[in-house]
Amino acid sequence: YILYISRCWFLSLDQNFGNSSRENVIIKVMKINSEAEMLEFGREFAKTLELPAVIELVGDVGTGKTTFTRGLATGLGVNEPITSPSFTISKRYAFTNNQSDLSGELIHYDFYRLDDPGIMREDLAEALSLPNAVVVVEWGDDIADLLPSHKIHLQLSLNPDESRTVEIISDRREAEL
Repeated sequence: YILYISRCWFLSLDQNFGNSSRENVIIKVMKINSEAEMLEFGREFAKTLELPAVIELVGDVGTGKTTFTRGLATGLGVNEPITSPSFTISKRYAFTNNQSDLSGELIHYDFYRLDDPGIMREDLAEALSLPNAVVVVEWGDDIADLLPSHKIHLQLSLNPDESRTVEIISDRREAEL
């Protein structure tokens, strides 16, 4: 169900336009046809992660952000049910995956209901500094300045046939999934 993969070279210049560097950004577009496929995509994605990892999920309500996170959690080895943190803002899950020798914490944020992230900005900043964390952020527009440049960006959208399109934009190898 992979539709499109591209490696793009972007030229980034510093503020003085004196120094430049090239970043290899991978752009991949996938079509996900069902909830089961979204869960499987999340499980497979987890197998590619190197810690620490930051995943930004962008998409309207109902596009599969939490479903992807449930699959990701299963792939990481989380042994408890994953639910949307819409009302609690964040949820933390310990994981140990014997197949990949990964252990750490999945920290799932959902800033949808917050007009002002306030103290949650500090909580997120702390989570981003943890060496064995996978941090997933939904609706992160108001905290985008905190997210590292090496984040994995997933843009999810609903198609007229009820399938989902997932665009992965990253300079990390996880995008090559």
